[in-house]
Amino acid sequence: MKTNYNIENSSFAKKKSHLLRNLIRLAVVLVLVSAAAFSTYFGIRKYQSGRISIKTIKEAWAVYDYQKVYELCKVFLQDNTYNNTALTYYSYACFFLAQAQTDTQQAQSYLDECINNIRVALYEADKSLVPQLQYMLGRAYFSKNTITTHYYADLAIKYLLLAKENGYKADDIAEYLGLSYASLGMTMESIAAFTEALLVRESDSLLLAIAEQYYKANELNASEQYLFRIIKNSDNEDIVLKSENLLGNIYIDKEDYDAALEEFDNVLKKNENSADAHYGIGVIYEKQGNIVKARSEWRKALKIQVNHPGALQKMSEN
Repeated sequence: MKTNYNIENSSFAKKKSHLLRNLIRLAVVLVLVSAAAFSTYFGIRKYQSGRISIKTIKEAWAVYDYQKVYELCKVFLQDNTYNNTALTYYSYACFFLAQAQTDTQQAQSYLDECINNIRVALYEADKSLVPQLQYMLGRAYFSKNTITTHYYADLAIKYLLLAKENGYKADDIAEYLGLSYASLGMTMESIAAFTEALLVRESDSLLLAIAEQYYKANELNASEQYLFRIIKNSDNEDIVLKSENLLGNIYIDKEDYDAALEEFDNVLKKNENSADAHYGIGVIYEKQGNIVKARSEWRKALKIQVNHPGALQKMSEN
C-alpha cells in the first residue's frame, strides 16, 4: 500500500522549519551583539573612569582649561558621585564657562550646574574650604541675577555675607554686595558696601555707582561731588557721559534749569544719539510749561531708544 505523500505540505513544513531556525539564529546574534555592545560600553566607561583622577583634573585646572575640567569631572563623578574635590572643580569650571558665554541660555545652564554642585559640595566640605565655596555660590547667584528675569540678589547677599563672616578675603566682595543691594532697592546698604569697596579699589564705575545710589536716596549734594570727581578725572567717555546726564537730572531737581541744559548740551556735543540727554531736555521744557518742545525732545529720545522708560511714560502722561 502506497503512502499518500503531500508534496506541497511537505515543502511548506520545510520552509517553516527553515524560517524558524533563521529567526532563532538572528535572535541569538542580536543577543550576542547587544551583550558585546553593553560590555564594550561599560568597559570603555570603566577604562575612561580609571584614566581620570583628581590629578588629571588638577592638571587641566592648572592650565585654565575649564572645558576639559568640566568634561573630566562629569565622567569622574559618574562613579564617584560625592567626591568633594571633583564637585568643587566641576562647579568652578561651570562658573567660568558661564562667564565666557554670549548665549544667556547656555550661561544660565552652566550657572545652574555650578550652583547645584556647590550646594552638594558644601555638605561635606572641609571647614577651611567652606568660606570659599560660599563666596563662589554668592558670585554664581549674582551672575544669575544679571541674566534672568528672576531675582537672585538676596541669595547672592546671603552667601557673600556668610563668606565674609567666615573669614574669606576677596577684594570684590563689597562691590558685589553693593550691586546686589542696589538691585533690591536697598539704597543705604548699597552705599555702605560701595564705600567699603572704594577703600579697596577705586574705579570710575564704582564712583558712578555710589553717585547713583546717593541720587536715589535724594542725597543730591553727595551725588554731585562724586560726579564732579568722575567728570574731572575719568578717561572713560561712556562713564563721563552717564555722569553728565545724571548731573543734569540733579540740576533739574534743584530747579537750576540753565545748568541742567548746559550739561545735556555737553552730552549731545559728544554724542548726538544720547536718548537720556534728549529726555532730560524734554523734562526741562516740561518744567518750564512748554509741552510742545518737551514732546519733541521725548520723540527724539524714543527714535534713538524705542523703549526708553522715561520718555514712554512722559509721552503717555502728556
